[in-house]
Amino acid sequence: MSLLSSSAYALARPFLFGLDAETAHELTMASLARTQGTPLSLAYCGARVDDPVELAGLKFPNRVGMAAGLDKNARCIDGLAAMGFGFVEVGTVTPKAQPGNPKPRMFRLPEANALINRLGFNNEGLDAFLANVQQSRVRRQGGQRNRLLLGLNIGKNAATPIENAVDDYLLCLDGVYPHADYVTVNISSPNTKNLRALQTDEALDALLGQIAVRREALHKTHGKRVPIFVKIAPDLDEEQVGVIAATLKRHAMDGVVATNTTLAREAVKGMRHAEETGGLCGAPVLEASNRVIGQLRAALGKGFPIIGVGGIMSGADAVSKIRAGADVVQIYTGLIYKGPALVTEAANSIKKSR
Repeated sequence: MSLLSSSAYALARPFLFGLDAETAHELTMASLARTQGTPLSLAYCGARVDDPVELAGLKFPNRVGMAAGLDKNARCIDGLAAMGFGFVEVGTVTPKAQPGNPKPRMFRLPEANALINRLGFNNEGLDAFLANVQQSRVRRQGGQRNRLLLGLNIGKNAATPIENAVDDYLLCLDGVYPHADYVTVNISSPNTKNLRALQTDEALDALLGQIAVRREALHKTHGKRVPIFVKIAPDLDEEQVGVIAATLKRHAMDGVVATNTTLAREAVKGMRHAEETGGLCGAPVLEASNRVIGQLRAALGKGFPIIGVGGIMSGADAVSKIRAGADVVQIYTGLIYKGPALVTEAANSIKKSR
């Protein structure tokens, strides 16, 4: 990470934290979209740590990725790539554009290095998302050695009844499949009504069964096999994790992303905004996320790809995810609190830990 990018974030952070959380987010993403691919990107770019790993048939240039949720509309792929990530996941995208939940819906808990959001899959819809993906330089450099990998994260519209959720996932899968290095099926956001019910035994079995059938058809149509990951919540007990693990294997899913945000509030009790509805992310999620990762690894055995996400605020936190059983990690809230320097710190720490 260059001194310029570190100092640029140090200057920008007090200004951004003086704004409400969603305004700061929108301003940051708009700035990234405008400056990516220009000399102004020097303000946040960093050298990518070389630490390749093979996973789900893909070669990840290093083990640190950008988690879904930051760039919901795939507008800033190139800007995020410049920060030194080995892979970037964008979305969650739904078939139709939707505004998400009413504002305010995003809150900082700075004393806990945490955020609460109830955004609700606000996005511009599948067509706009795919247009942005195709315009990114990362996609136009297909086949480049050690290129950044791109994950596309899919969900359901809020207005779609839960019993018809599979229709939305299949529509999105059809759309993103030709453009993705891997696809993530998001069934774990707490901010779309009943979505987490898809993690239960019968619902998950039915959903992944249909996704597996569609994946085979798309494989034949496009002449390539795109790995499919499933993103799960941290608010699961060991038995539920075991059921999910068995279902992932039964339908030959390629990997799992663990975990999404939590509904638990014990770690932030008494803090301002702590009782806001929504998913809590950041440092308080680290322990729960690592617990689920460890349970998944025990249930899935060696070799099943796990992307660990939740609460990484330092290089040591990133290493703790790998030691819990993850193969690679993602950051989100840490980028907001610590800035782009965290990407290089985490990647270097993981590389040195092995």
